[in-house]
Amino acid sequence: MKVLIAVAEVAEVEDDFEIDGLGIDERYLNYDLNEWDDYAVEAGVQIQEAGDDVEVVSVTVGPERADETIRMALAKGVDRAVRVWDDDLEDVEYLDSETKADVLAAVVEEEQPDLVLTGVQSDDTAFGATGVSLAEEVGFEWAAVVNHLEYEPGDETASVHRELEGGVEELTDVELPAVLTIQTGINEPRYASLRGIRQAQSKEIAPKTLAELGLDASVTDSAVALTQLYEPETESDATLFEGGPDEEAGQLADLLRDKGVVEG
Repeated sequence: MKVLIAVAEVAEVEDDFEIDGLGIDERYLNYDLNEWDDYAVEAGVQIQEAGDDVEVVSVTVGPERADETIRMALAKGVDRAVRVWDDDLEDVEYLDSETKADVLAAVVEEEQPDLVLTGVQSDDTAFGATGVSLAEEVGFEWAAVVNHLEYEPGDETASVHRELEGGVEELTDVELPAVLTIQTGINEPRYASLRGIRQAQSKEIAPKTLAELGLDASVTDSAVALTQLYEPETESDATLFEGGPDEEAGQLADLLRDKGVVEG
């Protein structure tokens, strides 16, 4: 069987940064594997370890820079990777969930996986829509916000627990082929071993263009546009107390008196 895992590279912003147009200045960005996708990778590798003849493939929509992040997934047990990018994607100011789902759907069509895993959301946009949009696009069954997964390679169904609003948990079976969006905490992502890191250097990362997937620039057309990016104004400042316990207690008492919370 084949498990396809959508892996995203996300930007982490430094505490102090500057905005450049509709984005953060690159000087203040550090790139890393999306946290939710790390749990999806672990879930896929665990399925691989539980059975024979299970291939785990990752797919990423991103520039060549993302290869370093992709190799993190390869070092943890992913067999090979597909990375989709070209000039048409490079020129888009904002890649929305629909565009990502369309691109991922083309990879699903090419790879024909039995199971697709994605993170619930990404650290940067946090829309939580790509996985379910992909399922709709390819006509697969789906389950979102999965926090427990029971599946034996070769089975026709997967038993999942879904985290719903208000602390409610749903237990259900999902027929394969299916798309599952994986919640943090479902497992404990492994650290990449030194051996895994070395092996990852020789594993395949296959670059794909839109044309090679049977798509064209129209896939980037979107009703969603990023129109403004700004840093929210701070409504109040935090007061930090320094010194020993007695000194801090005195400073807190002075502050409360100044604010009129307690009488002098």
